[in-house]
Amino acid sequence: MKSILFLVLFLAQFCHAQVSIGHTTLTFNDPTRSGGVGSGGGPGRQIQTEIYYPATSAGTSTPVASGTYPVIVFGHGFAMTWDAYSNIWEHYVPRGYIMAFVRTESSLFPSPSHGDFGLDLKLVAQKMLDLQTTNALFQNHIYPKVGIMGHSMGGGASFLAANNNTSIHALIGLAPAETNPSAIAAAPNVQVPSIVFSGSSDGVTPPAQHHIPMYDGVTSTCKSFVSIIGGAHCYFANTNFNCDFGESTSSTGISISRAEQQNATYSILDPWLDYNLKDICAAYEATQLYLANTPGTSTQTTCPNVPTVDITQNGNLLQTTTPGSSYQWFLDGQLIPGAFADFYELAPNASGVYTVQVTFPFGCATSPNLNIVGLENIMEEYIIVSPNPCKDFLVITNKGNQAIQATFWTMLEQKTKSVLLENGANTISVSDLRPGIYWIQFEHSSGVFLQKCIIE
Repeated sequence: MKSILFLVLFLAQFCHAQVSIGHTTLTFNDPTRSGGVGSGGGPGRQIQTEIYYPATSAGTSTPVASGTYPVIVFGHGFAMTWDAYSNIWEHYVPRGYIMAFVRTESSLFPSPSHGDFGLDLKLVAQKMLDLQTTNALFQNHIYPKVGIMGHSMGGGASFLAANNNTSIHALIGLAPAETNPSAIAAAPNVQVPSIVFSGSSDGVTPPAQHHIPMYDGVTSTCKSFVSIIGGAHCYFANTNFNCDFGESTSSTGISISRAEQQNATYSILDPWLDYNLKDICAAYEATQLYLANTPGTSTQTTCPNVPTVDITQNGNLLQTTTPGSSYQWFLDGQLIPGAFADFYELAPNASGVYTVQVTFPFGCATSPNLNIVGLENIMEEYIIVSPNPCKDFLVITNKGNQAIQATFWTMLEQKTKSVLLENGANTISVSDLRPGIYWIQFEHSSGVFLQKCIIE
């Protein structure tokens, strides 16, 4: 299973590399505050944002590529600007994400306002989702999930933005710095899935005073901490004079290259984002594998491993015994509409590859493939149900040579009644059942069979 997941993710990265990157600039507005950067957003605080997105061709305001894409809002580091992070958008836009880089609070003098920066990130996250209906370029191209990511000061401001904010869906801190107001104090109010990346040789924001207290404070049921051994503070970004100069005076023991640090980060963050922002089920297990197996990292996580999902076949009935909070069946990789119980009834002469996806309180998993070839409608050899639909009475003919137990279930898997069918025709009163669609489950020595029944 490990080798298959690694191969799938490698191929996914190769395919994503063919996507073009478009760019546009939007200025959002907060009428309740003043200042900011940019113009054209209306009265109040101006929040100029550089947006990179999957496009039909590279360029400015070129059409968005076909599809819908989740959004990642990014906060830059102290004395840094958005263009220091081209490595981030060049990696994640081809993977199917829209990246929004907030340009406010980048000056040295006056010193930046961490509180305003956090509010800017929070507002832009909401404004980006609104583009689905308010902006001609992005209309019908926004997948309804957004994450906030930040480096250094922007990482700490991301915690401020996520403080009691359940409208975002993920938080990613790259060497997050303590802020004023305190990101460490805000961390216990962060309840969304969160991941913190830390260079063990970071002397700019030493992990023990910055990254680790933030991670420890997060109250999300699924959080992860990644320490990159020998990693630096500035290596999450491109070469940048201000950041690199500060690191040269404070960090010691850096033992890996910038490219090695970024590759280790992407190895874990790629599937993490695919699960939390794209709802790709298999990416959850892949994240757990990469957390445990990425060379040069030391990791911890509160996210549980998901159980193994199984399928059993009994006659025309497929079923999983893996308990979960929801289920979805697939045929040949395509979702089967309405197939959301822990069992699925095969149609006469059904064939194809069947799987079931089980969602747990956190995480999900998909069963191995089950190949069905030319299944005949075995049930009809033993059972005839008529009329169907019916009203007051239902005649069930038992053609076998043994008694068969028949149980009526609602579509919500509530058991309503059970009868024993003798050989021959059995007249069953259904006047005690409410009108609706029911499953009749037949238990025979040859297997368990299902038949839909409509009561009018």
